[in-house]
Amino acid sequence: MRMVGLTGGIGSGKSTVSNLFKSHGIPVVDADVVARDVLKKGTGGWKKVVAAFGPDILLPDGEVDRPKLGRIVFSDPEKRQLLNRLLAPYISSGILKEVLKLWLKGCKIIVLDVPLLFEAKMDKWTKPIVVVWVDPETQLKRLMARDGTTEDDAASRINAQMSLDLKRTKADFVIDNTGSLAELNEEFQKVLLQVTKPLTWTEFALSRQGAFLAFVSILAGVITCRKILL
Repeated sequence: MRMVGLTGGIGSGKSTVSNLFKSHGIPVVDADVVARDVLKKGTGGWKKVVAAFGPDILLPDGEVDRPKLGRIVFSDPEKRQLLNRLLAPYISSGILKEVLKLWLKGCKIIVLDVPLLFEAKMDKWTKPIVVVWVDPETQLKRLMARDGTTEDDAASRINAQMSLDLKRTKADFVIDNTGSLAELNEEFQKVLLQVTKPLTWTEFALSRQGAFLAFVSILAGVITCRKILL
C-alpha cells in the first residue's frame, strides 16, 4: 500500500487538493474529520479537553465550542501544545483505524490529509509527501477572505503553524497554489501522474493483495515440506 502524505497550511488550498484526489477515486483519510470525531461529547478526547480547559468551552448541548477553543489555543502557544498533546493519541489511533479499513478493502493508494503532518511526526508513515504551497501574502489574504477575520487574527493563526516555506523543503512534490483553479489543476495533474505510478515491490508487499500472496506462498511451502518429510 502506498500512503501519500498531504499537508499544507491554513488557507493554502490543501482541502481543494484533497477533494481533487477524491474526485480521481483515491481515498483520503482526513485528520480534521478524525479530530472532530475524537472531540465529540462523551469521548475520551472530549473528557481530557474539558478537564484541562474547563466547562466554559462547551456549548449548551455539551459539545465543544470549537471556534472558542480555537481562539484560546491560537492565542496561547502553551495551551495549543497542551491541546495537541491531549488529542494526539486519539487522533493517531483514529487515523490508523481508517487506514486499516481501507487496507482491508484492498486499496493500493491512499492519501493521509494531515495539517500537522511534520509536527506530529506522521511524515514517517508516508511516502511520497505532497505539500500545497502559497506565498505568505496570498495565504494571509485568502484566510482573511475565507473566515472574515482581521489581519492580526489571521496572521496569528498562520504563525501558529510551521511555515509553508519550511514544509516545502521536506516535500517530495510541491503544488504551487498561488494562481487560478485551472493552474492548480495543472499542478495537481503532474503530481497525480507520479503518485499513481505502479507500486514498488515493498509497497505491494504491504498491501492486502501482497499479504494474501505471501500467505499463500508460505502455505504452499509448508504443504510441500510436509509432503517431502512424509
